[in-house]
Amino acid sequence: MEASSHDGFREFVAMRSTALLRLAVLLTGGDRHAAEDLLQIALMKAYGRWARIEQHEAYVRQVMYRQQVNRWRLRRHRAETTVPVLPEPGAGADSGADSELRIALWAAALGRLSKRQRAVVVLRYFEDLPEAEVAALLGCPVGTVRSTAHRSLAKLRALVPELGPEGPAERVRPLTCTPKEVQR
Repeated sequence: MEASSHDGFREFVAMRSTALLRLAVLLTGGDRHAAEDLLQIALMKAYGRWARIEQHEAYVRQVMYRQQVNRWRLRRHRAETTVPVLPEPGAGADSGADSELRIALWAAALGRLSKRQRAVVVLRYFEDLPEAEVAALLGCPVGTVRSTAHRSLAKLRALVPELGPEGPAERVRPLTCTPKEVQR
């Protein structure tokens, strides 16, 4: 690898590793050690091809998704380890009601979803990927992504009633306006 590519890789890792680790933690269901391994594998694979990759972060994320799916598809399943304490939030973490909701979601529900449900929720709602892209990454039909997302959200709402039937996005205070403003 050339010196400029090596420096670019170092810069990328320094700037994006925290966000990528958060994604890895979500994909592994809160297992910090497995998340670190997942990120490390993705970065190793990217390092060898760094000069030929056009979109570095997209490449690393896709390697992480595929590597995690490959882990799930292994015939011999390892027992999952649950982590009783959540990882420390990074610098600049949000506070208030959103963080309480996120902690409740993590503690009570996300780790209790099946591996496929967790992957669909992470890719669809945390990564904000379209259903077709999630289906392509997971190697399943779009209908499976839709039904899995529906069942996953229902399970999350059952496990964390604070989410309510409308979800966190609907908790934003609605705009109030007068009837004259509506007619305009």
